[in-house]
Amino acid sequence: MDTKNVYIAVDLGAGSGRVLAGEFDDNRIDLKELHRFENTPLQLATGFHWDFDTLFKNILTGLKTAAKAYGSRVKSIGIDTWGVDYGLLDETGKLVNLPFQYRDARTDDMMKLAFENMPKRDIYEATGIQFMFFNTLYQLLAEVRSEHSKIDSAQNLLFMPDLIGYMLTGKKTQERTIASTSQLYNPRTRSWDASIVKSMGLPSRWFGELSDPGTILGPLTETIAAQTGLKDVVVVSVAGHDTASAVAGVPSQEENPIFLSSGTWSLMGIQLKQPVIEKNTFIDDFTNEVGVDNSVRFLKNICGLWLIQESRRAWLEQGEDIPYHAMSKLASEAQPFRSLINPDDPSFTSSGDMPRRVQEYCWNTRQQIPETKGQTIRCIYESLALRYSSVWNKLLQHSGSETPILHIVGGGSQDALLNQFTANAIGSTVLAGPTEATGLGNIIVQMLAGKQIGSIAEGRQIIASMSDLKSYQPSDTDVWSQARETFNSIQTIHPDL
Repeated sequence: MDTKNVYIAVDLGAGSGRVLAGEFDDNRIDLKELHRFENTPLQLATGFHWDFDTLFKNILTGLKTAAKAYGSRVKSIGIDTWGVDYGLLDETGKLVNLPFQYRDARTDDMMKLAFENMPKRDIYEATGIQFMFFNTLYQLLAEVRSEHSKIDSAQNLLFMPDLIGYMLTGKKTQERTIASTSQLYNPRTRSWDASIVKSMGLPSRWFGELSDPGTILGPLTETIAAQTGLKDVVVVSVAGHDTASAVAGVPSQEENPIFLSSGTWSLMGIQLKQPVIEKNTFIDDFTNEVGVDNSVRFLKNICGLWLIQESRRAWLEQGEDIPYHAMSKLASEAQPFRSLINPDDPSFTSSGDMPRRVQEYCWNTRQQIPETKGQTIRCIYESLALRYSSVWNKLLQHSGSETPILHIVGGGSQDALLNQFTANAIGSTVLAGPTEATGLGNIIVQMLAGKQIGSIAEGRQIIASMSDLKSYQPSDTDVWSQARETFNSIQTIHPDL
């Protein structure tokens, strides 16, 4: 009879979701995907929303599969999602509206309004968070100013992993790592920043007591237990922000590992014990988010494989389905450094015809315009690697780290060409893997809560021992150094020229 404990990770990204099972045999975690599904937003009259009902039904499907496969061996469930988004509940515990998708246009001009209420530097001094148009702060500011606002009936604010946890258990919490993405949390005081909440006119009732990763939220409700077939299973508040879970799953025993969580977004940073909130980190727009074990993830958000994903989608709409491995091959065959873009330029923020936008950027910056798909993809890959290099240098400067290794985790760690370009651009060793760092990080926090391991470091050691990491050594560094000068120069050219 199999007695190995099983832990379920619900891992939701902005484009898709998975329900994963981690079976632990005291030495390794055998990870299996139980259910994968699309996470497709809805364009409604009220704006761009998440299809929460469909999302939750898919989660239940995954949990039913877990019950059939593992039965009573399932011990707990943990949920991680993308950051900043939330749901508002009325006094009966029902959503007042579908959660908004972070790219919804309602946040247009909200930064400007926020800075009228409180100086930009003061907001950064209080939160240490990078200024992104979709931060929860600006979403909530749009919420309270909307003529269709339902804030009077909204009693509770739950971030997406907390909202799903509530639907499973009936228990409400605001988990710390996901709360720290909001630009309303103070990493020094480890609490909500009351001065920002008051300055923005936000209801104080929305900001309650925070919980830490590893806190047991509670058992499944009787209804959910009956629906799924899972008995005596608890939900654990893991590191609810998917990047925090990914960093928990970095296979390193270094005290301050440097990581790149590579997916739709690329998040490059270092795990530290204290936030770094200074004049220069404000100028360079670095962020301080909370991680496991009271750590701080000092990092910068970079527009990542979104550019590749949107390009593929645009070509698919034109009738050509190009798999990602084929896109990489086309890029490898194209001319190096023919043209470059700034991946974080605002023109690439929203969904649309990304290849055309790349061409327009190159035209505006007086470069050769990509004419083939291979040229477009290579332009994106090389530009991402050079952007990583810029952030890498600033990261080392601000943190004082001399760590010579970059750990790339997440789906992008499978992209050998981009990984090699990254090693070339930063001039340091890249260790790629595991792909499933987020799911594994989610699971080791559950294992810690269940006292099956004694520390996150022990969990990371288990991940390291079972991961087949691939090493990339820098090459052609002189050529990449010259390309970096070109990359820096194009960002100084006015886009209207």
